[in-house]
Amino acid sequence: MTAVHIVGAGIHPFGRTEGSTGLDQGVFAIRQALDDAGLDWSQMEFGYGGSSAAGAADAVLPRLGLTGMQFINVNNGCATGGSSILSGYAAIKSGEFDIGIVVGFDKHPRGAFNADPEASGLPRWYGETGMMLTTQFFANKINRYMALNGIKAETLGQVAEKAFENGAVTPHSWRKSPVSLDTIMNAQMVSDPLTKFMFCSPAEGGVALILASDRKMRELGLSGPRVRGAAIRTRPAGSFEVFAPALEIERGKSATQLASAAAWEMAGVGPSDIDVAQLQDTESGAEIMHMAENGFCADGEQGDMIARGDTRIGGKLPINTDGGCLACGEPIGASGLRQIYENVEQLRGRAHGRQVADAALAYSQVYGAPGISGCVVLER
Repeated sequence: MTAVHIVGAGIHPFGRTEGSTGLDQGVFAIRQALDDAGLDWSQMEFGYGGSSAAGAADAVLPRLGLTGMQFINVNNGCATGGSSILSGYAAIKSGEFDIGIVVGFDKHPRGAFNADPEASGLPRWYGETGMMLTTQFFANKINRYMALNGIKAETLGQVAEKAFENGAVTPHSWRKSPVSLDTIMNAQMVSDPLTKFMFCSPAEGGVALILASDRKMRELGLSGPRVRGAAIRTRPAGSFEVFAPALEIERGKSATQLASAAAWEMAGVGPSDIDVAQLQDTESGAEIMHMAENGFCADGEQGDMIARGDTRIGGKLPINTDGGCLACGEPIGASGLRQIYENVEQLRGRAHGRQVADAALAYSQVYGAPGISGCVVLER
């Protein structure tokens, strides 16, 4: 099995771009990734891509050239980006292909996602009681977690404060202004204990990454971070994931715990080796819970870590250095790839204004309904 590297990266800024479709933003990201690597579209042997609300991802083909390449559309909820890169990684690692591209883009209308319970195999009553509206579910879940593990409401605010600080220095972020902790804590309550600044919003954006085998990378005279581990896992029995209709008495591990364990084993490293991490932060509570589920701390230790500044740039483990979903928004097809784009920038030393010093190992974790988690470990 060959090593897999990311040799090109492109992004269309996240947020709202009037007059530009989701497809336009995906094509923009692809062209930027090709320019980054100095490659031509005709050199791509395969493609994997995802979009939730902006049409089929393979609609990029007529815009870039109908070469006959293999292209597979991917749709895996908010974990679509993580699923696309895992597919590309496996295609090269297996020896089937040497070079290809993964892309994600989206353009969601304003307002909350309008999920259909029956499309997820749930009864109508689940939606009628309000639980299909994810703000309700996430608030209930973090309330329980806070009560069990002594997490304070202020810790939720500190996560959001950090996100907007990082977003303010990130070219591809949506939110460009820092927001004070006091403003965050006293903002409009959406679902107790989460105020409006503690939730991300559906957004727009596009990301593309070019993957190559070690042999192909050297042949082309390129370089780029190596994918040391990549894994996706789904919810096991007894887990409590988004859209779960009940909390089981006999608890099991989460999808994130399973995916992170698999990624750590593949990479041959552990949480203490990581220099920078991007974790799913659909809302502030998700980042807190995912810190423990990915092994970066024990349940209940997050409050002290965040209060000390450990997760800020310059801290022991900077998390969501580009502002995460809170500052970038969440275009479903692109969001997981944005995390990896940010880690590529960090490992290449190109994250100007938010660079983590001497970053050599980077980690990302994306999470989607109804309980899918994808984790990737990159090495400089």
